[in-house]
Amino acid sequence: MSRESDGSDTDDAPGESGRGDRVVLAVVAIAAVGFALRVVGLGTRPFHWDEARVGYWALQYLETGAFRYRPVAGGPLLYHLDRVAFAALGVSERVARLPVAVVSAALPLAALLFRDRLDDAETVAVSVVLAVQPVVLYYSRFLRGDVPLACFGLAAVGFAVRAWDRRSRRDAYAVAVALPLAAAASGFVAGYLLSWLGAWLLVVDQRSVASDGGAGARTHLAALRDRLAGTATPAARAGLLATAVTAVLFAPRSGSGPGVGLDDPATIHLAVYEGTVGAVRRFVGVRIVHRFPDGTHAILPYLGDAGGLLVALALPVTVLGVGTTLHARYAIHRRPLVEGVGYWGVLAMVVFPTIAEISAPWTLVHVVVPLSLPAAVGLVGLLRRGASAATTAGAAGGGAGGDAGTAVAVLLLVCAVGAGTAAVGADVYTPPDRTTELAQFAQPADDLEPIEAAARAAADRDPATAEVVYVGSSYHVPAAATTETPPVGDAWGNRLPLPWYVASAGADATSTENASTFGARYGNDTAPPVVIAEPTHRGSLAAQLGESYEPTTYRLGLWNREVVVFVGERADGG
Repeated sequence: MSRESDGSDTDDAPGESGRGDRVVLAVVAIAAVGFALRVVGLGTRPFHWDEARVGYWALQYLETGAFRYRPVAGGPLLYHLDRVAFAALGVSERVARLPVAVVSAALPLAALLFRDRLDDAETVAVSVVLAVQPVVLYYSRFLRGDVPLACFGLAAVGFAVRAWDRRSRRDAYAVAVALPLAAAASGFVAGYLLSWLGAWLLVVDQRSVASDGGAGARTHLAALRDRLAGTATPAARAGLLATAVTAVLFAPRSGSGPGVGLDDPATIHLAVYEGTVGAVRRFVGVRIVHRFPDGTHAILPYLGDAGGLLVALALPVTVLGVGTTLHARYAIHRRPLVEGVGYWGVLAMVVFPTIAEISAPWTLVHVVVPLSLPAAVGLVGLLRRGASAATTAGAAGGGAGGDAGTAVAVLLLVCAVGAGTAAVGADVYTPPDRTTELAQFAQPADDLEPIEAAARAAADRDPATAEVVYVGSSYHVPAAATTETPPVGDAWGNRLPLPWYVASAGADATSTENASTFGARYGNDTAPPVVIAEPTHRGSLAAQLGESYEPTTYRLGLWNREVVVFVGERADGG
């Protein structure tokens, strides 16, 4: 039986404390398993272009101490976390992804926030789904803010529900911390606000219609007003706390140079403004005002892509989540939590394909995470029904064929869920290729570690001459242009993800427009140890560099993105 209630009675019954402790231990154990799944082989997959951007600018932040929130570069949270991780553990792909893995490993623990409205089995089931769902697991091993946003977003909802049920100020303050962390993880937080608002309106409307045919809306609003009476002071404190956390996360840092920064006592007041009001203005300006018309796209193809990916990557969670939400909507016994979180997931199916600038699998994270709760609740309900049907059939001596059929159907459903999850989950750890549904086009298909190793070997041999040269008009960045902070030009973007590998190796990068200008600038004795070129320049550069340089072709995307890398004897240790 469900434990969901309005929170008016949260005292444990005799004997429930021990069971509750076992549930907590079970969820913690599941989170530990989820952490292991996230960190094993964390650095084996080459950096996606988006990961390379974050990693490269996090390295710049580490070296200069200067930071400024730029909406085109994503939220500031990952830059702050990676800077600390790099300083403590060194620079590598594994370390860069580690903060995301650690944050996402706590996602199953969010199930404990809903224990007042879920029973023990449902709580454990939610944590299991959040720990092993393939889409969530894949992007928990990926340097993007989607899973941290989902984690803090779900935590914010959990703390909000507990604050309401228990009249808990502590949980309200936790919401005030979780929301800025979610916003700092990704600008997709705007989609969460839209989805939450729509879900809340649907829950309120459904309760009004179900109770008295719609005449009770004013009654519910009056009850809400009465419930919030006397909470002005705690609400003000929560608002101040949220503002402070937002300012710390979004405020600029000046580092050792001039400018406004939270680390400069003379400009703290300006930094706080930039980290709050200024951050909102920049986000609106970049993502809303100046997004049109270039940032628009046809909605139906994006919705079609999202639907196809949900079927391919998250069919069990989608079917169970949507089905359980509909069942909760029309059931006699109300379950507002299951309804509301289910509405959140259903609305996210439309919201995120609409606001996303590209159609990519990572947007499914924001659908799968909320649907995991009703999906887990529905799965537990089906398992219980199947067990009950099997027991009834056995007691009746085989005379309850219908119930036995239900039990078999439930068993087949569970097997199908497990098989589908295992099949898609295999893509989490296998090398990406064009058939990998979880990978997006900008995921390199080849291992790029040899390029970093060559650049590192050159830097270790002679840092003064450790120069990597890009050759080709699509890679050429004028000397006057800067790539230390975003935004940057298309030519730098065409190099991705190589700027991360060059910078993490400690080498410098420059460029020429073509093989002729390269030859005019460099002679045989001054040729750089590593040359990265467009494939069309392979023949000309091979003739200029000679046999002491070995050319290798690498695929920087899953298809149609090749580059030729020449490595000289000075770089490979020869």
